Amino acid sequence: MTAARDTLAPAAAEPDLEAPRAHVRRPRRRAHTLTFRALGPLTLLLLWWAASATGLLTPDVLASPADVVRAVGELWGNGQLPDALTTSLTRSGTGLLLGLTAGLTLGVLTGYTRLGDELLDSPIQTLRTIPFLALVPLFMVWFGINEIAKILLIAVATTFPMYVSTSAGVRDTDPKLVEAMRSFGMSRTAVVREVVLPGALPSLLAGLRLSMTLSVIALIAAEEINTTAGVGYLMAQAQSYARTDILAVCILVYGLFGLTADAIVRLLERVLMPWRGAVR
Repeated sequence: MTAARDTLAPAAAEPDLEAPRAHVRRPRRRAHTLTFRALGPLTLLLLWWAASATGLLTPDVLASPADVVRAVGELWGNGQLPDALTTSLTRSGTGLLLGLTAGLTLGVLTGYTRLGDELLDSPIQTLRTIPFLALVPLFMVWFGINEIAKILLIAVATTFPMYVSTSAGVRDTDPKLVEAMRSFGMSRTAVVREVVLPGALPSLLAGLRLSMTLSVIALIAAEEINTTAGVGYLMAQAQSYARTDILAVCILVYGLFGLTADAIVRLLERVLMPWRGAVR
């Protein structure tokens, strides 16, 4: 005992040792986060303005930021931009709603039921490998150049990301938890509603983000189908008259559509999964 005490005594008296401390990350202020997020777009805007002011970018290549702002005022004043925004958002929103509904339904069927997996997964995975842009000529033959072809193209493009994410999230649900709920007398529909879908929420939101992004990309492709209204129509008219200022406005509008969609999903994540923001 004396020898053991003598051996431990020098270690206890070591002056350089410190008690371990838990590393806790301090949350970053909201103002700092917004500032860092704005640095990238502001830098691009500054470079664009400098290139236009020094003549590196001529108006026939790309209009200056000031010309683009004037074009926004022109289009808004004559009512063309509000009408185009309403038409494009209606197309994108309708197609997205159809695609999300189809993807969510098919994902639950294949992820939760063995029969659905055996019957539906292989055909859907085969169709998923076909680029939706390759369907444009076929849709024009089937549905003509009316709104149905444009909306269905967006719906097809947004179905598969939601399907893949939903199916994977449902499959990851703990089978013991599902079996426990069934043993308490819950129906299959109630288990899906109360257990499976809440457990698959992170995957569902990931699929929603991908589908909303693809809805903007598909909207651009859909509005190339002989459209007579919408942001794509403004782009076609601007291309005919070499109006690079209006072309830049339309490109920025599509970019704002994508940023808005991403912001909506981020807001849903904070509301539905507040614990994810607490660990960052």
